Amino acid sequence: MTDSKSVVQHRTATVNGRKVFYREAGDPAAPAVVLLHGFPASSHMFRNLIPELADRYHVIAPDHIGYGFSDAPPVDEFEYSFENLTAVTLELLDQLGLQKFALYIQDYGAPIGLRIASRNPDRVTALLVQSGNAYLEGFTSFADILVAYTQDRLANEAGAREYLTAEKTRWQYTHGVPADRLERVAPDAWTLDQALMDRPGNKEIQLQLFWDYQFNLTLYPEFQQYFRRHQPPTLITWGKNDEIFGADGARAYERDLPEAEIHLLDAGHFALESHGPEIAVLIREFLGRVITRRN
Repeated sequence: MTDSKSVVQHRTATVNGRKVFYREAGDPAAPAVVLLHGFPASSHMFRNLIPELADRYHVIAPDHIGYGFSDAPPVDEFEYSFENLTAVTLELLDQLGLQKFALYIQDYGAPIGLRIASRNPDRVTALLVQSGNAYLEGFTSFADILVAYTQDRLANEAGAREYLTAEKTRWQYTHGVPADRLERVAPDAWTLDQALMDRPGNKEIQLQLFWDYQFNLTLYPEFQQYFRRHQPPTLITWGKNDEIFGADGARAYERDLPEAEIHLLDAGHFALESHGPEIAVLIREFLGRVITRRN
């Protein structure tokens, strides 16, 4: 019989006047785990992981503003920056009464989650990192046109827009996945991402965040200082075949977090799609060692 508390609920909250959609499951009295998605995804990427954790943990997975089923106001009505996405996320967690939580950070979720963690170290019980850069070593040639875009938006906009096409979105999910695992990668994942990105005005949102990404890099020294000073328990599950954020980005964490547990999987950028059950087992075992249930 299924525990009703483990059933995923689909909720919305109003944060600073904007609707934020989030998925929730598990006992609110249990330790919290917050799942932060990347580009071009949404909390949908955690649809299979949430039930795997909800019997032990209170799981929250929000959609960032501009993504999934959260509000996506046009760029002239909302300042799209990673600082603002962080502020919205932290306000949501405060509204939900989450004083302490583990953070799962992937892609865009990393600069958001690491802002939260480095500024609120006492609230973060663990880091669960999947293709989430905090070091320059993680960047590959995938970022070249995006770097050029930050330097000259007009000259490089056409190239940046190529990253918003259906072909590129599908590639993000399928590259680096072994042939015997491709059938595990659900086409609804990239189809949903693309459908939401194709909404009027959404590509301008993505371009603005492409441009703003440069300011995440300026915070890497702060993130690394947080690692060195606070030594948060850290589990890294990273696709060794990821051509977006390379495996060197995973290995770089060892410099500041020598006790980090690192697993390089035979996967690409969205490792949960091809290796979800394996990652769930690793997370459950890891959190079971580093987090105790609240009294």
